[in-house]
Amino acid sequence: MLYTRISMFTGIIEDTAVLIERISEGSNVHYTFQNPVAQELIIDQSLAHDGICLTIVDVNKEKNQYKVTAIKETLERTNIWTWEEGYRANIERCMPANGRFDGHIVQGHVDAVGNIDEIHDLNGSHLLFVSHPPERGITVPKGSITINGVSLTVVDSFPDAFSVAIIPHTWNKTNLGQLKTSSKVNLEFDILGKYVQRMQQIQNELP
Repeated sequence: MLYTRISMFTGIIEDTAVLIERISEGSNVHYTFQNPVAQELIIDQSLAHDGICLTIVDVNKEKNQYKVTAIKETLERTNIWTWEEGYRANIERCMPANGRFDGHIVQGHVDAVGNIDEIHDLNGSHLLFVSHPPERGITVPKGSITINGVSLTVVDSFPDAFSVAIIPHTWNKTNLGQLKTSSKVNLEFDILGKYVQRMQQIQNELP
């Protein structure tokens, strides 16, 4: 019997996992991470890494390790190809059906790789300006955006860029605190905005 598995996240990061091994095999790349969450994982389970929904293909509970595989399309559409051993990825398990909805709807499907243009230290909090291909998604002030899997609120919005303010807790708990100017980040735009953008595109294509 055929079935479709749908995973949903909220952009509330649980922890960071350390990449300890990267192995290429054909057009795929296998990534082995280490984190105590491995004790609760099972094969075929979905786990978001920097906003990328990846499937668990192996688990070693004795070493607190698990493995995921990135296929060609994932390598081309996200920044995962830049990850080297020692990289710390933001991780989030799927939202349980009876869980609290603390972030926003996140599918784990990266829409674009953005560029960190500016980072401003506001004496504790940080303000980031991020640019992106305008055709890949839209933002609105006070709307939602996901950066490396982290649910954030847009401050200023432009056709090809936006800014977000990050509180100290999020800056320290996730890998956002490791970002530098010119860093590449995974972006997932709000699902409602993507539907609006697609409808506008279809309308413009009509005779």
